[in-house]
Amino acid sequence: MSGQAGMWAARRATELRRRWFFRDCGIGLGAMAAASLAAAEGQAGLLADQSVGAAGPLAPRQPHFAPKAKRVIYMFQAGAPSHLELFDPKPELTRRNGQLPPPELLQGYRAAFINPKSALLGPKFQYVKHGQCGMELSEVLPHTGAIADDICLIRSMQTDAVNHAPAQIMMNTGSQQFGRPSFGSWTLYGLGSESQDLPGFVVLTSAKGTSGGASNYGCGFLPTMYGGIPFRSKGDPVLYLSNPAGIDSETQRASLDALQKLNQLALQSAGDPEIAARVQSYEMAFRLQSSAPELMDIGSESKETLERYGIRDPNEANFARNCLLARRLAERGVRFVQLFHEVWDQHGNLTAGVRKNAEDTDRASAALVQDLKERGLLQDTLVIWGGEFGRTPMVQGGSDGRDHHNRCYSLWLAGGGIRGGTVWGSTDDLGFNVAENPVHVHDLNATLLHLLGLDHTRLTWRFQGRDYRLTDVHGHIVDGILA
Repeated sequence: MSGQAGMWAARRATELRRRWFFRDCGIGLGAMAAASLAAAEGQAGLLADQSVGAAGPLAPRQPHFAPKAKRVIYMFQAGAPSHLELFDPKPELTRRNGQLPPPELLQGYRAAFINPKSALLGPKFQYVKHGQCGMELSEVLPHTGAIADDICLIRSMQTDAVNHAPAQIMMNTGSQQFGRPSFGSWTLYGLGSESQDLPGFVVLTSAKGTSGGASNYGCGFLPTMYGGIPFRSKGDPVLYLSNPAGIDSETQRASLDALQKLNQLALQSAGDPEIAARVQSYEMAFRLQSSAPELMDIGSESKETLERYGIRDPNEANFARNCLLARRLAERGVRFVQLFHEVWDQHGNLTAGVRKNAEDTDRASAALVQDLKERGLLQDTLVIWGGEFGRTPMVQGGSDGRDHHNRCYSLWLAGGGIRGGTVWGSTDDLGFNVAENPVHVHDLNATLLHLLGLDHTRLTWRFQGRDYRLTDVHGHIVDGILA
């Protein structure tokens, strides 16, 4: 073979190897391009109405079917409230206090910290029947007892995680992994927002921050416009909301108008939903300068309303104030309000800790339900109260503590489409395993979306080559808790 022929053969072989790589390596560049186009098509509906100054991708959208609820208020009790001290009476556990659990009960059991063979610990409080339904609740929840006929108590919740951060993230996003969209973000993506002057998803925090952090209310791989917006309890509700010295509203408006035009050109050219999110955030921040201070000023509420929630000082940041703010946000068209209150991790000091936490949350939680009901908002507002898992029937920390327990726990629901005065599911005599009607986190989320008029199998977003949803590939609607 001549030198020239050999050169040509070598070049041909190189081209074949390159073509083979482009065509067959992995999924091929053509397939990757097609996948990218498919993802873009999935966002087309969001980008179709992106006119600057309009609601755009946050505009209210029609659900899949007629909803029972239009908005959500989620009182997330982080740290894991003990179902045994609050919601699930166990006379047999009381009788067997101090005994070792049956060996067969512990087969395959994974505890977070304690030796599973620790002695059993009976509930620390008495239970009282409430309402026409006769719902049994702890003596430390008298105000929740007053709304027993309005709530559905689920005693058979289950989750996969055994530690706080993964369990909180799973409860809120349907996955223990970081980076998935939260329930609030999926709701906002599916339904949009009815408020022009406030974010569609607002986060209020009392006590301390959650173990799962911002992942509990983040947007994950959804556009950032769907993420939860934390409101601070002191100073500007949102950082840097106030104009700096020398900038008035007219100057700011002119600057935003110019910036909008530039962003709109970039949006039309690139089609990037994050540009639309940026435009939306600038506009929302401008409107928040007037709407947020008015919202946060609860001094205009009546003395009777403040007393009902247990608010002594309207300027004091606490769970009660956040409950009242949640009602005010619901009145103003905010789609999703989430309250985080992480105080419930009683590995020790169980008796005093649960009593104190109940005193801080019971009155305000019940007041929120009563207030919404009197204002005609409860019928289409979905209210949720609960944490990430329960506590062990076995003792930790000597004689007054409980470890994490994911096999069963309790939470309650009220409002839009929920069957009030109902207890759903049950646990065994020791409060260790679900005995009847288990409700996994995925089942709960599927049911909540159903109440909002959203089919959990159809509310999807294409990411990294597949369609994701809040319930992943799981979830069944719990018909027994529906009105």
